[in-house]
Amino acid sequence: MMIPELCQLFWEANGEKAEEMVEFPSSGSNRKYFRVKSWHFSRIGVWGASPQENRAFIYLSTHLRKQGLPVPEVYGHTDDYTYYLQEDLGDLLLFDALAEARKTGKYMEQDYFLLQKTIRLLPVLQFRGVENLDFTRCYPRPEFDRRSLFWDLNYFKYCFLKTSGIEFSEDKLEDDFNRLADTLLGETFHTFMYRDFQSRNVMLKEGEPFFIDFQGGRKGPLYYDVASFLWQAKANYPEKLRAALLDDYLEALQAFTPVDREAFKKRLRYFVLFRLLQVLGAYGFRGYFEKKRHFIESIPFAISNLKNLLRKGFPEYPYLDKILRDVCDRGENVEEEAENGLTVHVYSFSYRKGIPEDPSGNGGGFVFDCRATHNPGKYEAYKCLTGLDEPVIRFLEEDGEIFRFLEAVYALVEASVLRYRQRGFTSLMVSFGCTGGQHRSVYCAQHLAEHLYKKLGVTVHLVHRERGIEQSFKALL
Repeated sequence: MMIPELCQLFWEANGEKAEEMVEFPSSGSNRKYFRVKSWHFSRIGVWGASPQENRAFIYLSTHLRKQGLPVPEVYGHTDDYTYYLQEDLGDLLLFDALAEARKTGKYMEQDYFLLQKTIRLLPVLQFRGVENLDFTRCYPRPEFDRRSLFWDLNYFKYCFLKTSGIEFSEDKLEDDFNRLADTLLGETFHTFMYRDFQSRNVMLKEGEPFFIDFQGGRKGPLYYDVASFLWQAKANYPEKLRAALLDDYLEALQAFTPVDREAFKKRLRYFVLFRLLQVLGAYGFRGYFEKKRHFIESIPFAISNLKNLLRKGFPEYPYLDKILRDVCDRGENVEEEAENGLTVHVYSFSYRKGIPEDPSGNGGGFVFDCRATHNPGKYEAYKCLTGLDEPVIRFLEEDGEIFRFLEAVYALVEASVLRYRQRGFTSLMVSFGCTGGQHRSVYCAQHLAEHLYKKLGVTVHLVHRERGIEQSFKALL
């Protein structure tokens, strides 16, 4: 698919017609990225749902490049700021370059060197980046203030904590949130805060780090980006490596401002706590509500970081400390309970042996009669086969009759699945019957189960009763 707006920007920037456009897999943001290529050029095209956010990124990219910082160049944008074209930095994220180290837990010299190079650049970004920066052009706030801070705290409360099933007093929690906000805002600062400084937002080009996805940048405290990078949940850095990288950062920071290392580390703890709350809120929203599985997979790592942080505790915020310990005690159960949600039970059966009973006690749900469709069981060639075998599948699909039948089934069942989810129901049963429970009902049950799993990401428990076959499809979160 060629997007006209990006093709036009590509032509204006390079003087060549775009010959190829490939969309990248979706990630955590609401932006879409495309690699746009001609014979001589390769660029990254971006569509963003928020023109204000896009404006902020384009402004910050231009500004940071003027300051000599390694960020992608922006070549152009549409008048409404919904599309823009930027430099192609390649395909290697710092996060991906460290994949083997994360897997084995062994960070080699070259791994440490990449991380060290990156974190030593952070003070340069924080101090050079702020020079002559017009903070009124930052989005959504010009600085890290009480309002933006409470957005993140409430993100945690409503998108993670409330989904966990843990009972809590909003009044007491709000009191501690206010105390934490006072602590975080207790120092004045005049530095650039990246906002999401982590290894997934660092590209490696010819071995050198380049920064991406800084559209949320604003005036803010030094500590926040250090916490974001070193306590990135799924990065899962060993404690000794984290300590070494923090020392590297503090050494580089001394070129810009005097550093009391112990005071810095003491204050950093509060920003690590805050960042972990923000991250859990984001994982809750992106995982539980937007059904993006890799965010759910990151939750145990974030909880592990939280457990380690709570070893010393936060007596300054007694109620928040208690609630967070409850979260840690439940650990991965928080993830499991959120995943359980709705299960669709799909059955194939023979009418001769009766309609399957609903084990949930809800009364059986949908029952679809497949006997009006052409029956392969009438033919000798198919009598020893089932609706899972290729010859039977070809027979049923040949005249398209089975497709029309399932199209109507899909529409009915999808509508119910969506409403069941909205209403918090946990079980829906769908049964397909035919004469022998061998061909047509098996085919239909199998196809509905796979369709619901792929399209809606719902957990499905499939039973071909007369065949003695069971299969489970785990929810895509």
